Amino acid sequence: MSYLCCMNIENQQSTILSNLGINALNKMQFEAQRTIMNKKNIILLSPTGSGKTLAFLLPILQLLDENIKGVQCLIIAPSRELAMQIEQVWKKMSTKFKVNVCYGGHSIETELNNLSNPPALLIGTPGRLTDHLERESFDTGNIRILVLDEFDKSLQLGFLEEMNAILSKLSNLEKRVLLSATSDVEIPEFVGMDFPVTLDFVHEVQNETLSLKLVVSPEKDKIDTLFKLLCNINSEAALIFCNHRESAERISSVLVSKGINCGYYHGGMDQDDRERVLIQFRNGSLNFLVTTDLGARGLDIPEMKHVIHYHLPTKDVDFTHRNGRTARMNASGTAYIVIYKEEALPEYIPQGLDILQLKDGGPLPQQPEYQTIYISGGKKNKVNKGDIVGFFLQKGRLDMSDLGLIEVKDFVSFAAVRASMVKTLLNNIRNQKLKGKKYKIEVARQVTI
Repeated sequence: MSYLCCMNIENQQSTILSNLGINALNKMQFEAQRTIMNKKNIILLSPTGSGKTLAFLLPILQLLDENIKGVQCLIIAPSRELAMQIEQVWKKMSTKFKVNVCYGGHSIETELNNLSNPPALLIGTPGRLTDHLERESFDTGNIRILVLDEFDKSLQLGFLEEMNAILSKLSNLEKRVLLSATSDVEIPEFVGMDFPVTLDFVHEVQNETLSLKLVVSPEKDKIDTLFKLLCNINSEAALIFCNHRESAERISSVLVSKGINCGYYHGGMDQDDRERVLIQFRNGSLNFLVTTDLGARGLDIPEMKHVIHYHLPTKDVDFTHRNGRTARMNASGTAYIVIYKEEALPEYIPQGLDILQLKDGGPLPQQPEYQTIYISGGKKNKVNKGDIVGFFLQKGRLDMSDLGLIEVKDFVSFAAVRASMVKTLLNNIRNQKLKGKKYKIEVARQVTI
């Protein structure tokens, strides 16, 4: 490789890291980049939150050929949330290569339209990708790279048939990359991982900045203890894990009735509701989110200082994944284990944990700083983030400091606005047009039972 080429790659990578707000690659990312570039079959094992997505996207970028028209790399993810997160990281990298994402619950007509101009990088869930392959929505002839993210989930029994069907269509593969946060997985023969190189950072990257604390409930129904705990963590956002969908809804409902701003998230919800609650949690319109283990991996949400185990999982690997939502990328965090006083701790919980003494009569957590505003137009309506900012500043008479995170989807958009300014904004834009068109603009509905 020429000196000039090396300089161009270094400059490109420096720009990408700047776009992502990262100063430098960590050890795992550096080693993964080198290995993926030079080896045929790679297994990368590293804890949740250690930066695996960037670790495989950076070398893939270098391996793509701008002279090839069509899909060159296929990334398979077990959940729509993880697929969308990978897409967002790629978009933030600001490369010249097109990306598309395919998943269930999303309009297949929109996906078919996108695939008519095929991307270099295609991301999808097993079920939806199987559907597109049956429809012959895209050509597999140029796919040289396959990535299975969270392959331990993708290769579970329910996905085996679909995964086998997908991989049987990929006859020209030259490189396979499998990623997981756990090493206890048997890889089926159909994946074709002959003589793989394994990079195991599971223990090396274990975060020493995670603090574990016990919270003992005097009552078997721990909801009052959970309420008291939330009143003791300085109004900072938290993820609350439980084991069942019904529990997630019940806990959220009780907390709301007690005056705490809270939502819930689980696999039984409509896709639209799942996306909305994540947007509100991500942009600071929602302080607390009660979730099943679906929320332990693959979600694009901010760094959490607090993870709360209202129920403990049956497996230690799930406990690890939950805790991976905090203390990420060398930041500090605390995982709280809420347990009934007569309940025995599972063997995977360390002995001698500190017991957190909760103060009685603590104030309710503060209400969120932002509210989410819904806009009935998105990318397909030629509405972008700059359009929304300009409209809210000029017509809505807001200050830039009144705006938070803005997310523009295909046909809708969501903007976080300082709660104290929402009424003013809506009054000012009541009869105004955005880019010459009247859109519905209102406070986004919250997901309720």
